[in-house]
Amino acid sequence: MKKKFLALALSLVMALSLAACGGSQEEAPAEEGGETPAVEEGGSDVITVGFAQVGHESDWRTASTKSAQDVFSAENGYELAFVDCDNDSAKQLEAVRNFIQQGVDYIIIDPIVSTGWDAVLTECEDAGIPVIVIDRTIDDSDKYVSWVGSDFKVEGLACGEWLKAYAADKGITEINALVIEGSTGASATIGRTEGFKEVADREGWTILDSQNGDFTEAGGQEVMESYCQSYEGQFNVVICQNDNEAYGAMTAMDAAGVSYGVDGDVIIVSFDSNKPAVQHVLEGNMNATFECNPMAAPFVDEVIQQLEAGETPEKEIYMEESWFAAEDIVSEITVNGEAMPVIHVTQEVLDARPY
Repeated sequence: MKKKFLALALSLVMALSLAACGGSQEEAPAEEGGETPAVEEGGSDVITVGFAQVGHESDWRTASTKSAQDVFSAENGYELAFVDCDNDSAKQLEAVRNFIQQGVDYIIIDPIVSTGWDAVLTECEDAGIPVIVIDRTIDDSDKYVSWVGSDFKVEGLACGEWLKAYAADKGITEINALVIEGSTGASATIGRTEGFKEVADREGWTILDSQNGDFTEAGGQEVMESYCQSYEGQFNVVICQNDNEAYGAMTAMDAAGVSYGVDGDVIIVSFDSNKPAVQHVLEGNMNATFECNPMAAPFVDEVIQQLEAGETPEKEIYMEESWFAAEDIVSEITVNGEAMPVIHVTQEVLDARPY
């Protein structure tokens, strides 16, 4: 693709502003600390893409990476350079700058943190390389073509509204919650925290503590072990900001003799809704899980094809998501005035999950 054409397309889409969340060319799996693979010169029909991924900290991230590997393949006319940034912001900035030096046609970024991006995005703009942001958001620059992802605050609000309705049905009049947050500074952490806290403050719930579990199973287990000691007998809700943290929290509560889930003393919920988490919901080990769709790559492909055709893509593209519960008690919640269904998990629902 000719850079002159890219610059023209970029000039059109950069006029919009945002108010607002892969293998290598050989399609190898993501490796920790991997270097940016070189992108070789291809034929005129080959589109080269560089993808700076957050890391490999969760099942969600694995699904996101595989989605990119599947979509940006040679069979689909792409050549993909992939970097697993291992949750290192400096490494992610370096990866983007290496993509610029290689002269890729497009750059995809899932930003580890939401700030510190304006300088490198300016460099992308100056090089005539369109940037597409997925999943997490960038708050200090709008120098990218499109963002594709989720409304994290809506996810947090949905969790709160479901808990309100569920507690009412169960006759639970007092909520004492512990929150295991995601990585500090990540827009997913910020949005989910704000959304749930908004409902908690409105309803007069007590959030006993809120600590960073870094979106990992080990992090969730470590935080929950501390909680079980510090708040023994004081909590009846655990909010985990991703599935892997919930797995770690369940391990810690098992060790501490704390019962949870449908027949337990503690309500536990997660975010992301990967298939293993939905399995836990089906089995009653978890009460609910709130989806964050990792399959952004097909939407990014659409953005790229629009640019290739000289069209202007949308600045914000939200993916559809669902809420899942173990019991057929709360069938619908209202978030920001919009009625949203809550799916009762059955074996059929689990079997239909794509990731």
